[in-house]
Amino acid sequence: MNLRNVAIPLALAAVLLAGWRAGGLQGLSVAGGGILMWGLLHFTRLMNVMQKASRNPIGHVGSAVMLNARLKAGVNLMHVVAITRSLGQQLSVEGGEPEIYRWTDAGGSQVTCEFMHGRLAHWQLQRPAAADGT
Repeated sequence: MNLRNVAIPLALAAVLLAGWRAGGLQGLSVAGGGILMWGLLHFTRLMNVMQKASRNPIGHVGSAVMLNARLKAGVNLMHVVAITRSLGQQLSVEGGEPEIYRWTDAGGSQVTCEFMHGRLAHWQLQRPAAADGT
């Protein structure tokens, strides 16, 4: 089981309990309002990322080399979509683990990303073979 599935609800319950103990119904209202604002901020960020991604073709990125340099292990898929401003081309079976997505630039370079449990586990840059002019 993922620790975040347990830790976040427990932390939210602790904030609500602390609000109740500090100020009764008013404290509970303030804590609930803060939690609601936190949720709305995350929802707004998600909608902005998806709106920007909807303007670009699926699996396209400006520069695969720059994407490769900016990736870090452990980031979630939404973070990678925010960097690329494009949804990745899904290569894996939908709903299966690991999830594999690919982004390609205009020069033919590709970055293939593997996500385990929603987090980036591995990625690989593939560049096209150089055409030999000699």
